[in-house]
Amino acid sequence: MEFSYSADLVGLKARARELAKKLTAYEDESEREGGLLPSSREEIKRIVLDSGFNAMNAPVAWGGAGLSWIQQVVVEEEFGRLTNGLWAAVWRPTAAALTRSTPEQRERYVLPEIRGERFGGRAITEPEAGSDLRRLATTAVRSGRGYRITGEKWFVTLGDIADYFLVLALVQPDNAPTMFLVDRDAPGVELLDMPHYTHNFAYAHPNFSFTDVEVGEDAVLGEVGEGFRLTQETFFEERVLVAAHAVGAAERALSHATDWAREREQGGDRIIRHQLIQAMLADSVIDIAVNRTFVHQLAWDIDQGGDPRTLNAKVAMAKISATEAAGRVADRAVQIFGGRGYLRSNPVERVYRDVRVDRIWMGTSEIQRIMVANEIDKRGLSGLVHFSGAAEPASMGADR
Repeated sequence: MEFSYSADLVGLKARARELAKKLTAYEDESEREGGLLPSSREEIKRIVLDSGFNAMNAPVAWGGAGLSWIQQVVVEEEFGRLTNGLWAAVWRPTAAALTRSTPEQRERYVLPEIRGERFGGRAITEPEAGSDLRRLATTAVRSGRGYRITGEKWFVTLGDIADYFLVLALVQPDNAPTMFLVDRDAPGVELLDMPHYTHNFAYAHPNFSFTDVEVGEDAVLGEVGEGFRLTQETFFEERVLVAAHAVGAAERALSHATDWAREREQGGDRIIRHQLIQAMLADSVIDIAVNRTFVHQLAWDIDQGGDPRTLNAKVAMAKISATEAAGRVADRAVQIFGGRGYLRSNPVERVYRDVRVDRIWMGTSEIQRIMVANEIDKRGLSGLVHFSGAAEPASMGADR
């Protein structure tokens, strides 16, 4: 077993921390403006391209960074320290687009996205289909030239900057869930609303309607009927990243709260000497250390391969644990600051708002728990509670 960073990981972490510091300069603007100004978006794109972290999940041969999962998690933790969702400025194509695109789709969508020339938005959620995709209502009806897509999508990820969407729709008449690549400027695509959320995110999550949007046969990503599987592949990747971001966000909040506790005097002493404050700091350190260890181990497990079903449940475990821990740490940080912790100019207040959504998007904590419980029922505890390759002790009972 090896529990220390290699020289490569140390270097990657330092480079990622440097990029995060540069992007931190845009936090106040994003908070003040409710997003980024167009000029800032262009500046940030140049900064990210110069860093070499664009499309870190894509092969080097395609222009990406080609990082392993453990490398990506180490890097993404650093980006998680950014408030206002600025971690999203370091773009990546979706897993589905990388693995299932045809050569023609790759040239039209994926490679330009790697270069920062195009951006794809995820159009999955609907008014009646959130955690339960079986309630999907968007349809794709076969036409002479391909398909006509009709439906409404909410919370479209990066929808304000996207010039194409990955749209999940049911191909008729069989209700076959299918993923489509749809250009933003296609006739029939309409922006419905730009909702305001609890946090001020650097990029928006607007609602769109699709009314008889004509696409060709070549717009299908993967195969007809594969849509749910491709959605799960995309969510698998993004849940790992959410867990990594949560660890970084928690550390940012705790770092500020610790510095404040060391200098703030009340009751005749620095508040870090007060036992109730000490308890909050100690609990927060434990939350961060435990979840960093688990998220790193999970990334290593993914790199080693293994049963995708068990890995999917472990990803759910990491998302639950890391995001709920980040919420606790951020809450304690606000409390340690007192009234100053409630000021929007304070990074811990922004972290407090930012991490709340992590328990909702990419699958709620409740849905993740169901996934874990189903894995226990189907394949037992061993794959979830032991290291890879370890057998379950006989005294604890064998898998059924």
